[in-house]
Amino acid sequence: MSPDPTRTTVTATPLDVPTLDELRRRTSVKWQAFGPDVLPLWVAEMDAAPCEPVVDAVTAALRAGDTGYDHGSAYAEAFARFAQRRWGWSPDVATARTLPDVMLGIVEVVRVLTAPGDAVVVNPPVYPPFYGFTQNEGRRVVAAPLGPDLRLDLAALERAFADATGATPHGRGAGSGHRAVWLLCNPHNPTGTAHTPAELEAALALAAQYGVRVVADEIHAPVTRPGLDGRPATAHTPLLAVPGSDDAVAVVSASKAWNLAGLKAALAVGGPGAADDLRRIPEEAGHGVQHVSVIAHVAALDHGEEWLDAVLAGVERNAHLLTDLLAEHLPAVRYRPGEATYLAWLDARDLPGDAGRDPRAWFLDRAGVALEDGRRFGPGGEGHVRLNLATSIDLLTEAVGRMGASLATGTPPA
Repeated sequence: MSPDPTRTTVTATPLDVPTLDELRRRTSVKWQAFGPDVLPLWVAEMDAAPCEPVVDAVTAALRAGDTGYDHGSAYAEAFARFAQRRWGWSPDVATARTLPDVMLGIVEVVRVLTAPGDAVVVNPPVYPPFYGFTQNEGRRVVAAPLGPDLRLDLAALERAFADATGATPHGRGAGSGHRAVWLLCNPHNPTGTAHTPAELEAALALAAQYGVRVVADEIHAPVTRPGLDGRPATAHTPLLAVPGSDDAVAVVSASKAWNLAGLKAALAVGGPGAADDLRRIPEEAGHGVQHVSVIAHVAALDHGEEWLDAVLAGVERNAHLLTDLLAEHLPAVRYRPGEATYLAWLDARDLPGDAGRDPRAWFLDRAGVALEDGRRFGPGGEGHVRLNLATSIDLLTEAVGRMGASLATGTPPA
């Protein structure tokens, strides 16, 4: 039976506004990296109509010539207002640092907390820049893979913390003399896992036992499932709202939730025990902050929640539509809708032959659908692809139909 998108109460959203012709006129990487016959569902850009308060704010700034150097705490103040409304949590504006983007912000924090040769613990499969950016700083990456349920595995974390520090719990044992950071993806990309307060509290306690500092990438924090048609909603848990996070740092941004990747800006916020660390980030680290980007992010945080909620409804609709589409066209592909992000993590290992071994290449070459290669996310990514749900019903339906048709001609060569 064909999927029926009308079974959900959600119909038109900002994701359903741009036509395919309009999307193909965009000049960013998502729509220009591949040929005109490819449907791109790979990189984390939304196929959405823009948030009008952001358009108005940026247009006003350009018309006023307000295009100089960034100054002040407007971003931190707007984020604090949003965090209080959304999550009942108020970050410390006074110690927050505005930085050019999330990964550059993470690098600055890691530089303060560690030295070359020290370790950074990650939870694969995880956002690929976690590897490259930290290794480029001379840090050693230590893997603590997610469990089979795609959630944090405390036993794996403990093994990684011991490896990273050479220490036993509470500092017993000689140790290596090296410092270590746990780089947490909260919520998790690519799996869409929203870590619970209990999971985060237990993991923070374990990190404290080994003397590991925790740094969280919370760029996807606003993108959680709102709950539709009787389904439960999910909520983001800010790391710094969890007991035991006094010396932790979170790096946040409005860029992912409001589709502002081309207007980058970020904010590093910390618990009271991290205030001195944030002050040690060099002043020069903020010189790359773009003032117009900050204006865009402030407008999104202060005036863009209605737009965001409409997008989130569309993402949840698409997550469950994808379940139906896969059941019809690709029943061998395993998929469990995540609790956060607008990304879907697809396990294609049961597909026959080359399709199961390299699904990204198969679907690009045989179906004209571009997805993100799961191998880029580290151990556990083999035979997987990541699909971007932030698109229209029509485009998602066409893409999965093409993917299924690529296998319908018979078993691919082994």
